[in-house]
Amino acid sequence: MGEQNQIQYLTNEQIDKSKWDACIDTATNGLIYAYSFYLDTMAKNWDALVLGDYEAVMPLTWNKKYGFYYLYQPAFTAALGVFGKSLNEQLTEAFIKSIPGKFKLVEILLNRSNISNPPNELSSNYYLPLHQSYTEIGSAYRENHSRNIKKAFQSGCAVKKNIPVDDIININREQMKNAGGLKEGDYENFKNIFTQLKEKNQVETYSIINESNSILASCVFFYSHNRAYYILVGNTTEGKTIGASHALIDAFIKDNAVKNLILDFEGSDIPNLALFYKGFG
Repeated sequence: MGEQNQIQYLTNEQIDKSKWDACIDTATNGLIYAYSFYLDTMAKNWDALVLGDYEAVMPLTWNKKYGFYYLYQPAFTAALGVFGKSLNEQLTEAFIKSIPGKFKLVEILLNRSNISNPPNELSSNYYLPLHQSYTEIGSAYRENHSRNIKKAFQSGCAVKKNIPVDDIININREQMKNAGGLKEGDYENFKNIFTQLKEKNQVETYSIINESNSILASCVFFYSHNRAYYILVGNTTEGKTIGASHALIDAFIKDNAVKNLILDFEGSDIPNLALFYKGFG
């Protein structure tokens, strides 16, 4: 097909990063994970497939083990795939077919604009448009969510912003120590990304604290493409018992209601988390 013939495989050194980022800036399905600085920081290695003069692009995040090349999904990168302005099923398929044969295993998550005809399986994502008033958004909360929010604030909890990212990382590390997945290097990479986004005013931290000023629930939000990414969460056992996580999300919604912004929960296929996200409407 014509489009496939125009798709080039480029190694990282061959990529024009300014043209790449301009494509992600204007893509109808642009996501923060696809920017070159994000990929440079989070991926062990990445090359690319590029259509024409960067009309559409697909990052190829790769690693090599025992002489075996494979594509993988980096930490803190919920979706990749094809990005551009005029995407369709045929073009997405052309990109997938253009992945070089040297990558013997391909385990990457496509973005939602790529999956009209999913090649393998679907992962769930939950997101909440915030353009309505806080009252209108709140009216769609599950009753149990509203009850937890009320309980948290009645117990003396308060919202605190701009807490150090290290505090959230430390709580997350403790929270996830038996779950596997994240490595120490992933946290270091995340701090690097956080620092870069802080310089661009594209990051914010939230927490719910108790009367002793201890953090019960916390998170980092990244911003791009009129989207707020609920990307790193640090919750304590005490916070879970009094609805601190519910109160945190509610506080963020209250601060950002009536904005052209989408709150992106980044998943999940885990039933309890899915129920938590869905409970905000």
